[in-house]
Amino acid sequence: MANETSNNLGGALSNLVNTVGTVFQQSVEVWSGVFKSSLQAIEPLGKAAGDLVGSTTSALGQAVQNVTSAIAPKK
Repeated sequence: MANETSNNLGGALSNLVNTVGTVFQQSVEVWSGVFKSSLQAIEPLGKAAGDLVGSTTSALGQAVQNVTSAIAPKK
């Protein structure tokens, strides 16, 4: 009878360790997927923001050139 109890306890502990390991592995996989998805979503936004800054800088440069040429005395 003592042998049956130790077998049941060993099996229960083994099942518990396997379950905890599986839950941990799945949670790591979920967070990894969330991280990758976030990066994939942020990348185009970063590119668009960079393009916007470049376009705005170019437009401001053109505006300054136009104002400068309008103010400069004509020869």
